[in-house]
Amino acid sequence: MPMLWLAIVLFLALAIAILRGGRLINLGDIELKAWWLLLVALGLQFGTRWLADETWSEAVGVIMVLASFALLMILVLLNRSKPGMWIVGLGVLMNFTVIALNGGMPVLAGAAEVASGFTVAEPDISGSFKYVLLDEASRLTFFADVIPLRLAGIGEVISLGDIFLALGLGVFLEQELRRPRRWFKHGASAQPGSASRR
Repeated sequence: MPMLWLAIVLFLALAIAILRGGRLINLGDIELKAWWLLLVALGLQFGTRWLADETWSEAVGVIMVLASFALLMILVLLNRSKPGMWIVGLGVLMNFTVIALNGGMPVLAGAAEVASGFTVAEPDISGSFKYVLLDEASRLTFFADVIPLRLAGIGEVISLGDIFLALGLGVFLEQELRRPRRWFKHGASAQPGSASRR
């Protein structure tokens, strides 16, 4: 997931939530079923960086990336009642599908050039098992990384799936911050008051 785009969306979600009466303290009350799947998914993607440069590495790397997206889909399904989660799931499914069909996320060289400020002619994807260069053989290219994004000298290329994923997270975060604060946690116990005594 591109960090610049995600940071922009989450910042806007926080700002909108606060302007609409949301509370940052609600961040501590956010609950997600099986939240640890997110950590495992991120670990799988980062773990591809340490794969040895062998003939089997590419296949294993792509499998690890796809497995990370599959775990994210499970996480979304388990939390589908949360606001914005269906948008997140759509974005994850888009990215999973295009990566599975192309053996990696196709990256448009022209978009990478724009995102870099026209300082590179071709993206450097050496050592990456998640990305491949977009060419004539690429499939579902409208789901690929073809959208350049540049802000404050930082650039990256994002996909339609990235847009849906980040927007869904933004909706989820904004709604969670605007929920009434829960003063009593699930499972919390309290001493009975005088009204309970006879």
